[in-house]
Amino acid sequence: TMAIKALLKAKKVVRVFNCGQFLSHKLVEVIANQGGYDGLFIDQEHASPNTQRDIEIAMITAEANNLDAFVRRPAVDYASSMAPLEAGAGVIFSMIENCAHAEEAVKWTKFGPRGKRGLFGANRDGKYGQTPAAEYAKEANEKTLVGVQIESKGALDEIEDIVRIPDLDVVLVGPADLSQTLGVTGEVSHERVWDAMGRIAKACEEVDTAWGTVPPNEEYASRALSMGCQLFLAGHDFATLNMGIAATKSSFPSLFGHGNGKPEARGAY
Repeated sequence: TMAIKALLKAKKVVRVFNCGQFLSHKLVEVIANQGGYDGLFIDQEHASPNTQRDIEIAMITAEANNLDAFVRRPAVDYASSMAPLEAGAGVIFSMIENCAHAEEAVKWTKFGPRGKRGLFGANRDGKYGQTPAAEYAKEANEKTLVGVQIESKGALDEIEDIVRIPDLDVVLVGPADLSQTLGVTGEVSHERVWDAMGRIAKACEEVDTAWGTVPPNEEYASRALSMGCQLFLAGHDFATLNMGIAATKSSFPSLFGHGNGKPEARGAY
């Protein structure tokens, strides 16, 4: 399986599964065994209990099963942003405020002269000290996926500058928070959101930067695909669990049916 960064460069569609609330090595193996996914989206923004150890175990399992992975986390400081890299994962920064913020975040991920990441090759990504320092720094700079999430007004206003940042591999559109920014909270299919995505898609196309999104359904994914979207967060651990339980209940209407043989609705996820 090609790494996510290589797939994006080759203009391929990349499908990743969100491991956030229920991250575990067993879940990673189940995703790999099902097939079809290119990698994992490991959440550290809305699933803060996912520790460095959790990420390292997930990365070991992912790599053993030919899956790539990146971690989504807020761009708040250098130290916490560097940690996923040393576990062998890429990183996508959420809640980027503007171009300067995005540039600073990218610098955290790169060794000099491009960035200001500290050189320490004794973690997973440096084969625990077995990779010569110069080789380690060069390979990490070249191979590590780095992205930013576009969901704030400042980031949207400066998208044409953000996509031109050197060494930025992908921009991810967060439609839920973008809908808040645009005054239509929760309406991820509102035309204001699609207009903003169109602007982002155009900016990315002009400089050959990949972009991605979080489609809630097939219609959404198909429309984004037609606009040049490459990276799709197509599947969430919590949603899959909810749907699986609902499907299980519906297969036992004599036990869980309510008059019409259908399971009782308990709200959307």
